[in-house]
Parts: sequence; structure tokens; C-alpha cells
Amino acid sequence: MPHFNVEYSANLAGRHDIQTLADLISDVAADTGVFPLGGIRVRMEAFDIVSIADKHPQNAFVSIVIRIGSGRDSATKKAAGQRVFDTVCDFFAIDLEGGHFMISLDIVENDPEVSFKRNTVHARLRDNS
Repeated sequence: MPHFNVEYSANLAGRHDIQTLADLISDVAADTGVFPLGGIRVRMEAFDIVSIADKHPQNAFVSIVIRIGSGRDSATKKAAGQRVFDTVCDFFAIDLEGGHFMISLDIVENDPEVSFKRNTVHARLRDNS
């Protein structure tokens, strides 16, 4: 954890380097100090078929859902989420000026009793430092 699931309208891919955005989200997540590097996963998924607001062909969206493990207080989650949100807004600053763009970000906390994980990356990162 955390998992950054990013859905976006495919019309953004022609205007932006989506891999750069994925790397930027990953870097910012790590820089918050809230999330362990070995657990960060950023997944980007474009949607070709969409119906957005008034159906204007220039309408575009980015929707981010961050799934995290439990145990962080509300202020910590809010600060980390705000930092990621601000970074994504900065990345899409030009789009946000045009009247055809929307960004959302939500943080969802997993219930530890029904969240199962195995991760060998943490140990590898620890051994390499």
C-alpha cells in the first residue's frame, strides 16, 4: 500500500505524457514520507468510451483513488492527499484553465481484518540501502 488507481479520459494521452504523470505521482507519494516506497503502486487506465457532462468532445477527466492501509490519522491522510492532488493539478494546469476538465482524488482506507498482502519489495529495498 498505497495503490494509486488513476482513471483518465483517453483524449488526455495525446496532449500529455501519461508515463511522466505516473512517475510524478509515485515520486510525490514517496516524498510525503507517509507511504513506504516498497508499497507504492501507480496504475494508469485510459478510457476511450466516456460520456462527460454536456458530452462536449473536449471534456476530459482524471479520477484518482488512493487505497491505503489503516493506521494514519486524518490530518496525515489529508496532507498527503492534498500534496498529490496539488501536483496533479499543476501537471494539468493548462487543461484546468479551459473549462473542459475535471480532477478528483479520494482516499480509501482498507479494513485490516480483510486486507491480505505479501510484498517482497520492502525487504529488497531495505537490503539495498
